Parts: sequence; C-alpha cells; structure tokens
Amino acid sequence: MRKIIKNGTIVTAADTYFGDILIDDGIIVMIGVDLEDDEAEIVDASGCYVFPGGIDPHTHLDMPFGGTVTADDFESGTIAAAYGGTTTVIDFCLTSKGAPLAKAVETWHNKSKGLAVIDYGFHLMVSEVTDDVLHELPQIIEEEGITSLKVFMAYKNVLQADDGTLYKTLLMAKEQGALVMVHAENGDVIDFLVRKALEEGNTDPIYHALTRPAILEGEATGRAADLTELADSQLYVVHVTCAEAVWKIAEARNKGLRVFGETCPQYLMLDQSSLEKPDFEGAKYVWSPPLREQWNQDVLWDSLRNGQLQTVGSDQCSFNFKGQKELGLGDFSKIPNGGPMIEDRFSILYSEGVHKGRLSINKFVDVISTASAKLFGLFPQKGTIAIGSDADIVIFDPSVERTISAATHHMKVDYNAFEGMQVTGEPISVLSRGEFVIRDREFVGKPGYGQYLHRGRFGEADKPAVKKLPIGGAY
Repeated sequence: MRKIIKNGTIVTAADTYFGDILIDDGIIVMIGVDLEDDEAEIVDASGCYVFPGGIDPHTHLDMPFGGTVTADDFESGTIAAAYGGTTTVIDFCLTSKGAPLAKAVETWHNKSKGLAVIDYGFHLMVSEVTDDVLHELPQIIEEEGITSLKVFMAYKNVLQADDGTLYKTLLMAKEQGALVMVHAENGDVIDFLVRKALEEGNTDPIYHALTRPAILEGEATGRAADLTELADSQLYVVHVTCAEAVWKIAEARNKGLRVFGETCPQYLMLDQSSLEKPDFEGAKYVWSPPLREQWNQDVLWDSLRNGQLQTVGSDQCSFNFKGQKELGLGDFSKIPNGGPMIEDRFSILYSEGVHKGRLSINKFVDVISTASAKLFGLFPQKGTIAIGSDADIVIFDPSVERTISAATHHMKVDYNAFEGMQVTGEPISVLSRGEFVIRDREFVGKPGYGQYLHRGRFGEADKPAVKKLPIGGAY
C-alpha cells in the first residue's frame, strides 16, 4: 500500500530538513513538501525525526559457543532489533576447518529462513586458506553476495587463525572486492595469561578482563593493519574497545590505508568495574574484547566524532545469566562470551551521542546506518532516505524518556546489560521496505518477512547494483 510519511524532520548523514516521503511498493518514490495522494495511507510524524533504518553490522543470532547456543535466534533477535530502530542486520556464518564454506552458509540460511522480521545478510568466517577455500570463496562472493570475511586473531584452539591465514585472506579480498574483518586480540598471549590466572586460583569474572589487557588488542590491531598495508587490501576492525586500538587505526588511516573501525554501545557506556560485581553478577558483562577502564570511553566517542571509527555495531550475542553464564562458575574462562545489545544500540547512541552533544545528528545517522551500508555493499538501497532507496524508516520521538530494563525489553534473555539506564528518545514506528514492523510501539511484523540481502563488493557503494533474492527463492 502506498504511504506518505508527513510532517516529520527528515535526517540523513548529510542533511536535515522538513518534508514528506511518498512510498510505493516498498521504495521511496518522492520526497517533498505537502505531498498528496488520494490512494496513500497518511502516516503523521509530527514532532518526530524520520531516520533511515539502522543497520547493525555485527550480530550473532542462534550461534553456538562454549557448549551452549545464544538465547536469541533470528526471530526474537530481529524483533528486538526492530523495536530498537534497526531494519537490517548482518550476522556471522561460522565455519569449520576442513568443511566446505558452502556448508556453513547453508547452515545459516537454514537458521534464518522464515524467521527474520527485517532484512539481513551474512559475513563469512575464514579459519584457513587451503586450495579448496581458494577455489570456493570467489563463487560464494559472487553467488551469495557475501562480500565480507571474518578472521579471528583470538580464541586459540577454537576460532583463532594464524597470521598467514589473515594475510592470504587479505590478498584474496583485494582480488575479489571483499572486506576483511578482524577480531583483533593476541590470542596466543591471552591463552598463556588465562592458564596462568587459573593455575594461581584466580577464577572470578574480573580475570576475564585482566587476562585480556588493552595492549594485546592494540598490538593485534596494529599487526592486522600492517598486514593490510603489505597486501594493499582493506580491513575492518570489529568491536574496538580501547585507546591502544584506536591509535593503531588512526595511524593506519593517516597513512592512507583502507582501514576502518567499529565500536559498540557497551564500550561507550560500561567499564571494567562491572565485572567486579559480587555474587557472580560480573559474569553478565563477560564478552570479548572485555570492558576497559572508563577513560577509554572519551577516546571512543572522540573517534566516532572525528571519523577515525566509522560504525557502531551491537555485537549481539545473548546468553542467559541463569543456566548459561553460570557455566563459568568457578572458572571465568568457561563463561559464554557475549551480551544482549541489539535492542538498545540505536537509542543509546542517540541519547548519549546526539542528546548529550557528543555527536551531531547527521553523524549519528552515519555511524548507526549509512557508513555500514557503504562499507558492506548495501548503499544506496539501504542506509539513507533518498528516491529509489528501500523505505526502511524509523519514526523517532526525541522527547520520550524511558528506563532500559530486562522487564520491558524484547530479547529472550534474563538480564539487560544497561539495566536502569535513563535514555532520551525512542523509536515509535519502524518500517521495513515500506511495511510497518513496529507501529506505535507495538510489533505488527511477520516472521519470514525479512529478505536475505545479496550485497555488493567493497568499493561499489555508489553503484545501485545490490540485488535481493525473493523470499523463498533459490540461495
């Protein structure tokens, strides 16, 4: 059904203006003032901002880890995302050494098919570069539109790849037009520090942070940047937490390297002291890299503002405190790593960024949506409000004040990392391809409505060449 969103203040990464938006068949077809159409439903956005839908470039839904599986799958996770103003997520396909990459992609299609309420894409983990991988990867990039590759520099003996694998992946990415993503921590040294802490009887959650010091994140970030320079390739550093990593990214970018960085709301708002909470409550805040000393938050905010960091992902990876986080009682290394962040990313960035004067409203749109669309081959289909773009739209009331709580969130997890935080501003209604998913704060979407996104290659951001597979279509 045709719709006109009227009387709102439209905000993109570049502009802020008052206007109306005409939507037809899921696409923005006209932007103007006093638009009229007798056949269109009128959606009044008076007093609200009209933002492009948020893009979360970093989620883990229905993901196995440490002998358990995340509490949120593609249904509950994308419903929570939509409540929070996110209309696209990009999730990670985990692979196994020796197994075909296509098997991992098929597994993630099976996890998501018929469940997602908003559009979604995949990143692909690379754990080894064999002749089979070299043969298979170009085909997956072309046919699946998976144009971002994840390499872990941590989790020794589980996910970690060696430097040779990272370098070969960077070379392949340069040739194929893909973006290499790294979890940048020195996994070898961390493994030594963890074993040493446990041998000395240090088992509480705080030792998760103390055995993964910031210097090891900075070292790995710099090493990855150096390998990127050698390969003349492109690199995206996920979940940056600390000044040491920011400095390495800034150094690389100042040299003209294609190096980009992402941080997350938890690193902007929480600090290492959370892991010291008594009665094992600190386990709720165990994820990797760990929370840092509070002073790092100012560095992260400054880096978003000045463009040394480009995006904010959630790193959504939810595990219940009861029965899942408790797997690490008596051994911090067995606490499942991750937290529930997907629902509050958008509001926290607006409240703590725009409302408190840390970010301009246009920079907010850039880091919450547009930059991810450009980096991950979705722009201009996603990430902006423009004629011809998908009508992924958030109607956002900047005057609403609310308290974040597990009692009111929509994730399937028994705690909220931001419990009790006061935020200003809330998504009121959220549209995905012109259809309401959230309307007047109520879920009206449908599992299976979300479409898998075949993404463009790195560097093609300004070419409207992104294709979408039909719902139920061939993979």
